[in-house]
Amino acid sequence: MFERLGRFVVGKAWWVIGGWLIAAIAIIATSPSLSDITSADQESFLPHSYESVQATELASKAFPQSATATATIVVKRDDGKPLTPADEARVGQLAQALKARDIPQTSGYLTGPQAVAPDKSVQIISVGLDADTPDDPKLLDAVRELRGSIGSELAGSGLTAGVAGDVASFVDNEDTFNSAFAIVGVATIVLIIGLILIIFRSPIAALLPVVVIGVVMSVTTGLVAAAGKAFDLNVSQDLQTILLIVLFGIGTDYILFLLFRYRERLRAGDDKRTAMIVTVQRVGEVITSAAGAVIVAFLVLLLASLGFFGSLGPALAIAVAVMLVTSLTLIPAIVSLLGRWVFWPSKAWQRTPTASLSRRLGAAVGRRPAVVAAASGVLLVALAAGVLGYKADYDFSAGFPQDTESARAAQDLQRGFAAGALAPTEVYLTTGDGSPLTDQQINDFAAASASAPGVARVQPAERSTTDPSVARINLLLDENPVSNEAISLVRDDLRDALHAKAPQGTKALVGGPTAIFADINSANNRDLSVILPVAAGLIALILALLLRSLVAPVYLVIAVLLNFAATLGATVYVFQGLQGNPGVTFQLPIILYLFVVAIGTDYNILMIARLREEAREGNEPHEAAAIGVEHAGPTVAAAGLILAGTFGVLMLAPISFLQQMGFAVAIGIVLSAFVMSMFFVPALTGLIGHKAWWPGHGDERRVSEPDVPPEPVGVGRV
Repeated sequence: MFERLGRFVVGKAWWVIGGWLIAAIAIIATSPSLSDITSADQESFLPHSYESVQATELASKAFPQSATATATIVVKRDDGKPLTPADEARVGQLAQALKARDIPQTSGYLTGPQAVAPDKSVQIISVGLDADTPDDPKLLDAVRELRGSIGSELAGSGLTAGVAGDVASFVDNEDTFNSAFAIVGVATIVLIIGLILIIFRSPIAALLPVVVIGVVMSVTTGLVAAAGKAFDLNVSQDLQTILLIVLFGIGTDYILFLLFRYRERLRAGDDKRTAMIVTVQRVGEVITSAAGAVIVAFLVLLLASLGFFGSLGPALAIAVAVMLVTSLTLIPAIVSLLGRWVFWPSKAWQRTPTASLSRRLGAAVGRRPAVVAAASGVLLVALAAGVLGYKADYDFSAGFPQDTESARAAQDLQRGFAAGALAPTEVYLTTGDGSPLTDQQINDFAAASASAPGVARVQPAERSTTDPSVARINLLLDENPVSNEAISLVRDDLRDALHAKAPQGTKALVGGPTAIFADINSANNRDLSVILPVAAGLIALILALLLRSLVAPVYLVIAVLLNFAATLGATVYVFQGLQGNPGVTFQLPIILYLFVVAIGTDYNILMIARLREEAREGNEPHEAAAIGVEHAGPTVAAAGLILAGTFGVLMLAPISFLQQMGFAVAIGIVLSAFVMSMFFVPALTGLIGHKAWWPGHGDERRVSEPDVPPEPVGVGRV
């Protein structure tokens, strides 16, 4: 099959390239924008069955005037002394003056005696921020204009103020985010070009992945947007960045798989076209199996209850499918036309290196497979033990620079009020049948809520102006509202207590940021418990079909899962242990699933396929392991270095969760490429020997299989 494909692509190279260009132009020109299907609402990705979503839906109907977001103006004295009655009056005047300015997208400007901290250290003004979506750029402009107006209004008053809240924090850290992701984009290209230039000593080989994957990125974005429109999918704002990394990660892997084998065939004496046909014949199955495993791993995300995962899966699967087709058609067509010029000006492709590092490593693996398997396995297990101390962290603000206006204002607010003042827990009391709530019911519930676990303060109840059957009571928790403690409190104790305290004939729904994160935590735990075993089973099935074996897929999948645990454990050791953080970002397990489990499987498939190939050449298991590491090792190392280096750059960003993500994925890819694929898997395969291929005996020598296709394609040698 792959030989026939190779013959077609090489024989019709110009037609393949022309067809690709026409298809790419048509897709890019006719597809909608990816921004049309993006969403920034965390709760929009949760199913309706979760209580926080039900609370949000009730709020949107009963309190339609509620703001999309909130900015909190925190006012204090310049000299740090308690606020005087005159100061409090001045804050009230400030609220009226700001309201009179009619700043677009703002409303409310609520303050008063209840907005003064018990110790008189600060007074707050709550400002509603209104827009169609929480990620509307107009909200950022509103905060900027609000800040500019505060300074002139408080001049000479002896008071100072800062604006806190999620939108204000984003304004303060927007440049940091943009520069961080710009660095990642630039670093990706520089690493790809730089490392391939070092490996092949050719600017053509170095630029080929960047140019081709750049086109594929535009095509993929168009197809994902079209699919999103057709199937009504919403995706996260992060999708563009994730697509970029996935495409450059797997795209570079597959192109390197092809180039290394193509160079090997040229060294063996094949002409440029025959070399590519044999390359597609030998590597095509590996690339297809690797891409199939990654596509399956991504599509398993459809089983997730979190909509973010469910919509992310198909988008990434489309990206991998496009890259697979590109790797089997466009890349071979281009390289077959370029021939030896793809490695210009280097002459190194003409000679096989002697006494190379990969040869020495391969010899070590083949000579002592038991020692190598044990050493690499013990390392992975030791790192995996760190998972036992894993804690999820939902506090993004703590990971941002703390010298910004929003961070300082939040610190002032939390010193004066309860820890949960910046993100109250919203409790909605409703009769459920449309009958009006009585004042007695509302007052009794508000009073009872004060004694609920973790509640530091109960704010005055608000009746709905459109639905007399609904009232809202905001609770300030005594814990940081996005801490693990607060999330566990809401999920395990507070909700049940509030449900029990609802007066007869009413029910309480708990919402707000902490409740949303509590539900995300529950959904995240459920999803990982489903996704990982299902993905492992399907990847094992793909490996079984590729290898015609039931033994090798078992230990390969175990190795992948062990590598996942080792990566997460290493991150826990560094960030919870060495740095003393309360936890690691809650998104990390799914990020590791995407980039370590899914993409890291590529390296395993490449290595195990090469081990089988060497066994078919008549080599004994130990010798096959040695030769497999020698020939496949450089490919795995190069691909792993590029992807790990890309993520490693994120550790330079002054944002904690970007540092965690950069470290975790970089160390995960390093473990995948250098520990698991280069040592653990070949050593274990050599140790198990022929039994690794049971019952298909895929390692049996195939004398009839030609190295070069019998029918010549073109004339001349390279």
